[in-house]
Amino acid sequence: MSEPDTLSRRGFLGGVAGIWLAGLPRGKTAAPTAITIYKSRSCGCCAKWVEHVKAAGFEARVHDEESMDGLKDELGVPQEVRSCHTAVVGGFLIEGHVPAADIRQLLTRRPKAAGLAVPGMPAGTPGMAETGSRIADFDVLAFQTDGSTSVFARH
Repeated sequence: MSEPDTLSRRGFLGGVAGIWLAGLPRGKTAAPTAITIYKSRSCGCCAKWVEHVKAAGFEARVHDEESMDGLKDELGVPQEVRSCHTAVVGGFLIEGHVPAADIRQLLTRRPKAAGLAVPGMPAGTPGMAETGSRIADFDVLAFQTDGSTSVFARH
């Protein structure tokens, strides 16, 4: 009769097998979603937004641009929805401080829209909010290249 605290050979081998199996790859993991971001080199809030999307698992490819208005014109971002930085992901445009979770929803839902925007630079948005403060009190708009918009999310 063994003592309750004594580990049996069967229990030991089962534990080792469990540890070994836990370390095996479980199929192919999805690669991070690539997002191409265009921003001004000197914009601090843009850099904070880049960190926000990276922390959410996006693979950020960042390009510092001198002529953001020219780039926005070229990409077809309407004047009415413009902000400080522009991104391209999954065939959509992302304008301004759009939360990463909303970008994920966009990529899942795939609505008929050119992209998402948070026009201007509202204080409660990712990249604009103070570290540790609540992200809230703004709308994320779905937009078309003709400038028409609808509310995609409220925060």
